[in-house]
Amino acid sequence: MSDSQTSQSPSLTADDIHVVDQAEMKKALRATLLGNFMEWFDIGVFAYVMTYIALVFFPLPAPWDSLATFATLAVTFLVRPLGGLILGPIGDKVGRRKVLAFTILMMSLGTFLIGCLPGYSTIGVLAPILLILLKFVQGFSTGGEYAGAATFIAEYASDRRRGFWGSFLDFGSYLGFAAAATLATVIEVVGGEQFMTDWGWRICFWVALPLGLVGMYMRTHIQESHAFEAQKDAQDEEAKNENKSLMDELKEVVRGHWPRLLIGSAMVMCAQVVGYAVTTYMPEYLSDVLGYDTLHGNALLVPVLIIVSVSLPIFGAISDRVGRRPVMLTGCVVGVIGSIPSFVLMTMGHTWSTFLGLLIMGIIMMFQVSIQASALPSLFPTKVRYTAMGIMFNLAVAIFGGTTGFVITALQNVFHSDLMGAYYIMLACIVGAIGVYFMKESSGRNLHGSMPAVEDEEEVSDVIENIEENEKYDLSTMPIDIVDDPRADKEGAL
Repeated sequence: MSDSQTSQSPSLTADDIHVVDQAEMKKALRATLLGNFMEWFDIGVFAYVMTYIALVFFPLPAPWDSLATFATLAVTFLVRPLGGLILGPIGDKVGRRKVLAFTILMMSLGTFLIGCLPGYSTIGVLAPILLILLKFVQGFSTGGEYAGAATFIAEYASDRRRGFWGSFLDFGSYLGFAAAATLATVIEVVGGEQFMTDWGWRICFWVALPLGLVGMYMRTHIQESHAFEAQKDAQDEEAKNENKSLMDELKEVVRGHWPRLLIGSAMVMCAQVVGYAVTTYMPEYLSDVLGYDTLHGNALLVPVLIIVSVSLPIFGAISDRVGRRPVMLTGCVVGVIGSIPSFVLMTMGHTWSTFLGLLIMGIIMMFQVSIQASALPSLFPTKVRYTAMGIMFNLAVAIFGGTTGFVITALQNVFHSDLMGAYYIMLACIVGAIGVYFMKESSGRNLHGSMPAVEDEEEVSDVIENIEENEKYDLSTMPIDIVDDPRADKEGAL
């Protein structure tokens, strides 16, 4: 490489810098947030009425009734990768917005229909079969939901506030779970246990349809992300006319980005094992192991979920200042140190100690899930971001997240220890720390394959003047006329 080549500067103008429309940003955030609310509302409803689901669809002796119900929940996650594999490439071709409108409609419809299913006593073995089929429908649609929503918001947000805005996705997720727990508790308190067993549990599922219709309307009335539009416009005619099969596209993504897929999967495993341990395993653990009734169990867990939800934007904002890696590594250390004490506190038999144990687990969650929506999309270039996210996120969730309750329950029955959940969380945090160690810092940086995105017009001139000196901007991935980025050879991280 000649000196003349390395000294050339990028041809960057004010028109190349994207200024985020704050009104559109908030509109897009509300639309995507509702979808994540819906996704976790469904998971929460299923988890909190799991006792009644087991009675209605799986009339088996313990512990097989609980294992069958957990397995049904886990089945949802087995089909998520298929949804990601199909919906991801579609989202990279036709746009994120259209796919997200489809996913929220399918999620809400599947949830509503579960509430309409007759039980085992009415149609026999056909009842659990139909339940599993509807969970497959939900799983397929959710396979494109979080990956698409995280991609969409990451591309909408400015470089220096991506962590803050992205954290609102999981804010919506855990509020959805808390809302499901609150709804189930209110219905049980008002109607009683027999009412819930007879048909009261169905009301929780019926609420999903109107919420889904509202979400679909909102998503069809927002603009596509600027990064996607820019990528689409930048494609030449030859690229546009390429007719690659779905399998060819998937192979290309895996071959070209497998190190980042592994890094992201490790981070997802960590966040999702902790998240699903709290949200889907804890309701059953509080009732079956610790002996709390549904009402008192929910009264302990719902406040923790609310505390977690409102704290996520704070952690996201912190990551914008100090970096994603320090926040996530701290969370992994807290997870390894705090998991056993949290379970020990819960087994002490006091209400205050149980709440404190749950809160410790919630704190571990805050460090991890608050960063996911900003850190994971930054791993991949714009043209394959949705596809790569769909593959990586859904495979990791299917293998590790959705099976968390089943795995911990099975381990407890094998080893007869109430601390197996703590050991599993510690393992996940160690794996997550390895992934974060190899991850390149993305805080304040342009998305891979995109131009800089700023909050307001005043930042534009500053970016242009300091683009070559600012180590946060990766010039080699920007779609601009540049011979070489002299810093590229110094970048050893992925």
